[in-house]
Amino acid sequence: MARITESPSHYDHLEEMGTGELLRGINAEDRTVAESVRQVIPVLEPFVDAIAERMRRGGRLFYIGAGTSGRLGIVDASECPPTFGVPHGMVVGLIAGGDGAIRKAVEFAEDDREQGWNDLQEHAVGADDTVVGIAASGGTPYVVGALEQARKSGILTGCITCNPDSPVTRVCDHPIVAVVGPEFVTGSTRMKSGTAQKLILNMISTSVMIKLGRVKGNRMVDMQLSNNKLVDRGTRMVMEALGVDYHQANTLLKRHGSVRRAVEEGGK
Repeated sequence: MARITESPSHYDHLEEMGTGELLRGINAEDRTVAESVRQVIPVLEPFVDAIAERMRRGGRLFYIGAGTSGRLGIVDASECPPTFGVPHGMVVGLIAGGDGAIRKAVEFAEDDREQGWNDLQEHAVGADDTVVGIAASGGTPYVVGALEQARKSGILTGCITCNPDSPVTRVCDHPIVAVVGPEFVTGSTRMKSGTAQKLILNMISTSVMIKLGRVKGNRMVDMQLSNNKLVDRGTRMVMEALGVDYHQANTLLKRHGSVRRAVEEGGK
């Protein structure tokens, strides 16, 4: 079966185009991605609810992928602790070839059908956890094998792919398929497919964290105060919530260590 992600670009003779023409063409293709993602919301909604339900019981969220897909999962997972104040290990990103593959491709790592499940087992993956396989093509053996074994073990599974009826969609509970069409450079799934995957990952993690109470109003009240910019942001959030001046808000924030605690304790 032909993969949509491998179908020929709508553009040709790219090497003959001027810079502006290249940029406008890429941008024109990128503008279609948000609509493709919008169409998966009805199937994404029950998956987010199911993830949140398990995480309330102490479950974890695992992303697993290869190449660009794996890197996108690692980025999303790594941003959850500083953004939402959750412990490291609550959201975990795994990539074919191990951490070294984050920076440099590991040849044929994605073709090992057993290793994905082995990598998950190193984290003692269990019944309250969720495994999300990320594979633009939908056929990555590392991801397919991991999802297949996870599902057989009673673990909640989902996938993010850009090819309908691909192997990965048949081995998980919640297939999320964003059909973005041909890439500007034929087969370069780091482009539109990668953008769609990033948008969906943002939607999953952000929605789940909001449902877990990690956002108040529209503020990241549990964010880690890991640099001066975030301390300043947190101080202004405390100022707004309590109606105090900058110095007082900053003092409260540093005393309590988080916006949430500063507001809750400082307002008493």
